[in-house]
Amino acid sequence: MYHREYLAGVDEVGRGPLAGAVFAAAVVLDPFGYIEGLRDSKQLTSKRREALDPIIRERAIAYSIGRADVAEIDEINILQATFRAMQRAVKGLSVQVDFVLVDGNRAPEFDCDSEWVIKGDTKVDAIKAASIIAKVARDKEMVELDKKYPEYGLAKHKGYATAYHLQALKTHGPSPVHRMSFAPCRQ
Repeated sequence: MYHREYLAGVDEVGRGPLAGAVFAAAVVLDPFGYIEGLRDSKQLTSKRREALDPIIRERAIAYSIGRADVAEIDEINILQATFRAMQRAVKGLSVQVDFVLVDGNRAPEFDCDSEWVIKGDTKVDAIKAASIIAKVARDKEMVELDKKYPEYGLAKHKGYATAYHLQALKTHGPSPVHRMSFAPCRQ
């Protein structure tokens, strides 16, 4: 019997911000399909990411998004929370994968073999796709959080430590979606 091997590309978004969850996506692409315009999400405008997101979701063999919330980040640290989000993304796939490629210089344990790829989001299409899906999902969540906590401007800077965000922290103190394990929020 023929067994098709599935490779998942995994990337995260949101390790550096002061607020919000860390997201990871896992994507299994059709090796015979091509999606024009795949790039690292940081190299694309938000408009282009949002245009590619439904195309990736439609054409992928499988995709899944995992996240680790602020409480987990504060409890186990951002690296371990990122790994947890990656593991959740891979476990959430609708197909069992045989191999996982992770963007970066280390990877968590999975139920199959895996490797990390430095600058994988510029080299591997499945990782590029995962980068886009994760970024769009996290950005949408930050826009929703901005409606709850408008004084921080989360829709605009997505939780990163911009001058505006740092000033809002000084003025209003941290919100429930701020990472208290991060120094600017503790202060």
